[in-house]
Formats: sequence, C-alpha cells, structure tokens
Amino acid sequence: MSTTTPAAPPKKVNRIGLEPAVYRGNKTTLCAGCGHNAISERLVEAFYELGIEPRRVAKLSGIGCSSKSPAYFLGTSHGFNALHGRMPSIATGAMLANHTLIAVGVSGDGDTASIGIGQFVHLMRRNLPVIYIIEDNGCYGLTKGQFSATADVGSKLKTGVVNDLPPIDTCALAIQLGATYVARSFSGDKRQLLALLEGAIGHRGTAMLDVISPCVTFNDHEGSTKSYAYVKDHESTLEEVSFVPFFEDISVEYEPGTTRDVTLHDGSHLLLKKLNVDYDPTSKIGALRVLDESQRKGEVLTGLLYVDTQRKDFIELLNLVDEPLALLPESQVRPGREALDQVMEELK
Repeated sequence: MSTTTPAAPPKKVNRIGLEPAVYRGNKTTLCAGCGHNAISERLVEAFYELGIEPRRVAKLSGIGCSSKSPAYFLGTSHGFNALHGRMPSIATGAMLANHTLIAVGVSGDGDTASIGIGQFVHLMRRNLPVIYIIEDNGCYGLTKGQFSATADVGSKLKTGVVNDLPPIDTCALAIQLGATYVARSFSGDKRQLLALLEGAIGHRGTAMLDVISPCVTFNDHEGSTKSYAYVKDHESTLEEVSFVPFFEDISVEYEPGTTRDVTLHDGSHLLLKKLNVDYDPTSKIGALRVLDESQRKGEVLTGLLYVDTQRKDFIELLNLVDEPLALLPESQVRPGREALDQVMEELK
C-alpha cells in the first residue's frame, strides 16, 4: 500500500511570480453591493494580470466613500489620503518627486466635480502621468445622498426631490482641458472596465476614467439615472475594448476594417472593435460631439472616448532628470553658498 502524499497543485502566480493575494487589500467596509467594490476588484485584476510590482504604485485619494477604496486593493502599495478635493495636488507632488511610480488617484463625483473641481481642472491640463478614477454615483453617499454636480437633470432622490441643475460631464471637461486618455465605464461591466483600466496603466499621461458606480443605499431607486437598472437599460457602448499587454503576442480575431489598433506608450495595444457608429477615438471634436448627443438622448455612453499618445506629459515638459528627484543626494538638490549669494545679490 502506497503512502506517498500527492503533490500540492502549483500556486497561481503572474509573470513576475506573485500570487493574487499580494494584490488585494483590506476587507471592504462599504455597503454590500456598492459599485465601488467592483472597481477595486477590477484594479486588483488589472495589476495582477499585467505583473506590476505593488510597491511601484502610489494610491491617492481625497474624502468620501470613493476615497476609502484604495484600502481595498494593493495593500502593500504606497498610499496617501488627502483633504477633500485636494488629491490632485498630492498626486502632482508625488509624481514630481518620483516619476518612476505608477500613480492611481481614486476620487468621487463630489470630491472631483464640487469641492475639487479647481484642482481637477489643472491636473487635466497638465497631462500629469496619473490614472484618475472617478467613482461616480451622482450623490453624496456619506451625507445622506444629496445630489452631486454630476447628477442628471430630472434625476430623483429617494425623498422625491427632482434635480433641476445641469450636470458637469467630467469626460467632456477632461477632453477639453488636455487629458490624453479619457473613458467612461460602468462598475457592473467587468470586461470593459478591466480592459480600460489596463489601457490606462499602459498609457503615459493623464488617464481619466469616469466609472458609473451606483450607490445601493441612496441612489439605486426608480427615478435615479445612476442606478443599476437605469444604466443597464440606457448604456450605449462605443466599441468593444480589448487589451494586449506588451509582453504577450498580439492575436485577435476580427473582421478586416472593423478594429482600430492603438499602440500605447509601453508598447501595449488597445484593440477597439467598432459596434454601431463610425467612431475615431483620436478626434477631440468627435468625442465631444458623441458625448453631447448621448446626453441629449439620456444615454450613458461607455468605452474609450479619447486617446492621444503623441502629446508630451508633464514630466517631459519640465525636462526633469531621469533619476527621481526624491532619490537625488542633497549635494545635487541643495544650492551651495555661492549660488545663494548670487541670488541675494540679484535681488538687491
């Protein structure tokens, strides 16, 4: 009789030998069914599949339900929870100090489109290399569900109050201001969201993703335009998005002339299969046009709206040295006595 113990099955690891557990974070404390949790899960998948070392990532957030999300993915990454609406400043400082990091900023529609709108505007126009995710539920989930600045005209609160103010379209704003990778998705669309996130990681510049993420407590009722039911019934998809990382062979089946191949900065490829419209994601005017048309129809337009891989990012524009500033010795970053004396003399 054999007493040999069967060999344990091999552990599941990615291309750099790390297990999925390394990419997870703490157990969520958000409401059960919250769309924000689905976004965190897709981020875990994206970084695991691409084989990115978690310690290369800096997670940044402001205040709100969305700003708790960084605790739920990449538990061993760097992190900073900033003041309400002030995450862009922290992201800018972090990337100027060490541009070899991958910055992931997680914000909400209130944190971005209300108190943080001024900082959002300047981050977009600078094209800072950062992945900026808006977990957009159209309400203030921490303060009993009042309308946020992204709530659509005619949307109803649970109390029956109707919103009369026009929404801020963060995607249109980002495209106008200079962001170079702009997309909208739905937290319940796992496949599309994962591909868009992986594309954002491979992009060099500001990648802004507005993700409709229903609030199951305050904004998932009939009459809300940010509810699961509304988005499922009114979602209009621009294209079918596939992502091929630079370290894999590019192999995809498609009809000739129906797929657009966008090469990202790290050599990865976004494969966009057109569905119902003849759409060019490199056209800024075209992107703004379809966003305006979808808003007039009451549709939620999802997919990659705009991409520009030619524009220089903020780090290139500043002509920073290759070595991260945070790692340079004091002798190189601190002016000597002679330099200071010269400055003082010039100011006399």
